[in-house]
Amino acid sequence: MGQCYARNVHGVDADDGGVGATTITVSAAGGPEDAASVGGGGGRGGGRRSARPSPAGTPRGGRAGAGATPARSSAAGSPWAPGLPDGIAPSPATSVSTPRRFFRRPFPPPSPAKHIKASLARRLGHRSPASASQVPMPPVEVPIQEHGAGGAGGGAGQRELDKSFGYDRQFAAKYELGKEVGRGHFGHTCLVRARKGDMRGQVLAVKVISKAKMTTAISIEDVRREVKILKALSGHSNLVKFYDACEDALNVYIIMELCEGGELLDRILSRGGRYNEGDAKIIVEQILKVVAFCHLQGVVHRDLKPENFLFSTREEHSPMKIIDFGLSDFIRPDERLNDIVGSAYYVAPEVLHRSYSTEADMWMLRADPNFEDSPWQSVSPEAKDFVKRLLNKDYRKRMTAAQALSHPWLRDEQQQIPLDMLVFKLVKAYLVSTPLKRAALKALSRAITQDELIYIRAQYNLLEPNSADGRICIDNFRMALLQNCTDAMKESRTLEILHALEPLAYRRMDFEEFRAATISPYQLEAVPRWEEIASTAFGYFEQEGNRAITIEELAQEMNLSAAAYSVVRDWIRPSDGKLSFLGYTKFLHGLTMRSGNARRHH
Repeated sequence: MGQCYARNVHGVDADDGGVGATTITVSAAGGPEDAASVGGGGGRGGGRRSARPSPAGTPRGGRAGAGATPARSSAAGSPWAPGLPDGIAPSPATSVSTPRRFFRRPFPPPSPAKHIKASLARRLGHRSPASASQVPMPPVEVPIQEHGAGGAGGGAGQRELDKSFGYDRQFAAKYELGKEVGRGHFGHTCLVRARKGDMRGQVLAVKVISKAKMTTAISIEDVRREVKILKALSGHSNLVKFYDACEDALNVYIIMELCEGGELLDRILSRGGRYNEGDAKIIVEQILKVVAFCHLQGVVHRDLKPENFLFSTREEHSPMKIIDFGLSDFIRPDERLNDIVGSAYYVAPEVLHRSYSTEADMWMLRADPNFEDSPWQSVSPEAKDFVKRLLNKDYRKRMTAAQALSHPWLRDEQQQIPLDMLVFKLVKAYLVSTPLKRAALKALSRAITQDELIYIRAQYNLLEPNSADGRICIDNFRMALLQNCTDAMKESRTLEILHALEPLAYRRMDFEEFRAATISPYQLEAVPRWEEIASTAFGYFEQEGNRAITIEELAQEMNLSAAAYSVVRDWIRPSDGKLSFLGYTKFLHGLTMRSGNARRHH
């Protein structure tokens, strides 16, 4: 699978009004990525890019990447080789890896259909006559190079880079290295057995990242951040367990739990690309739960795809684990990122527009599927709506992971909906809004049904309202975050959002006001009955909140300049000077502006 990423070159901070030049790099891999059935994967490349190409016709299990050194065989079939050196030299075959192409502007992500169909064709043996007649050759045994042997070349600029991470340098003393089980552009993954400590004798996975390929300060920082995120995130059953990080002169070693059940993509392909709704729910629910956990902690994954979910065991209903945080980053609640990173088949539209947040992880494949074609005719209306609510090109209308778990297709009264950072952001905006805006939101919140209130009610209950009066204050928000806090939440500075909720230190909020504060006009606009909701809400607004307002006052309410007066004039009724239905809906949405709070990486 192709990978895409980009960097700002000679960029200037957004606050200074500058715009940096952009280069996008795409791997031209012809087949699906090579991902091992172990924690962490082996792919990494181009700073924020992971590339694990596989030549067409190569079986998915235990194969080497295109142009990469094949996995070595062990004596007597054992994965544990005697007399192992302290480190592993990088593959000597990198010079013949798949060439890359450079583009000077963003491009639309290609359809994943070709990727899935090509994978299915290879699995079913549909190859060209020439390739079909070829007999697979056994893996060639290649010795692991000693320290200082090959792969360490580079110019003077490389030698000046500080590639010391401060990790434990006793890898060989602590772990016994086994066979290679996967290979990518920037490293490979091996089995490893702990030699000492509480985990002595336990078989784990180690992701080996070559220092020779860390040719820029950015690529070094990427590795450092990946380890930091794995260390900081903890406590979720669908997250791969991190155990240790080591280094030597040649490599960085990330030791994680071993996942032996294979990739989600492999299981999808083994079913011919089809899951029934019941089985699909089990998979999607696990994905959403761990994504909701990451987002609450202030971590955006940025490379969610079937290859980055592994099954713990080979059992049919084995739990899944999310892996490969090589493209991930910490993010504050109101921050926008602008790095173009991710896999070309799965990247969200706003990533290519250089302004995105955690919503980018909720984009699933391509937009605008034809629900009249097969197999959608046999899919339930709830499932179709679920997909539509995630495949919205406007990230503001896309469901969060917590909201998706409360969708009718997945809703389970026995399962608790996780705390959602969106609630904190909406309450923050509500507390600084004008009385007119609060009245408009209150009217909108009264127009939705009890079924649509399930998510908001669940979030309110997670804040544990006061047992005496059923209200909440800033302490409820603080305790809810602290109960879910990991080191990642501290690193991402997520807790700083509590400063914006300071007004609730002096007053309490009941459920009716919370409902108005956490209603999202953008997300409601994505539901099928939006016109009905908006019309009902406007009726309530006419009775309780609408008032005469001048063009100047309305522009001031929406932070518009005098140049916009001609636009807002149409939102006010000439008869009584109050907001019309059009004006009400426009006022609910507010002014849309590209945020200047996008973080730029130089």
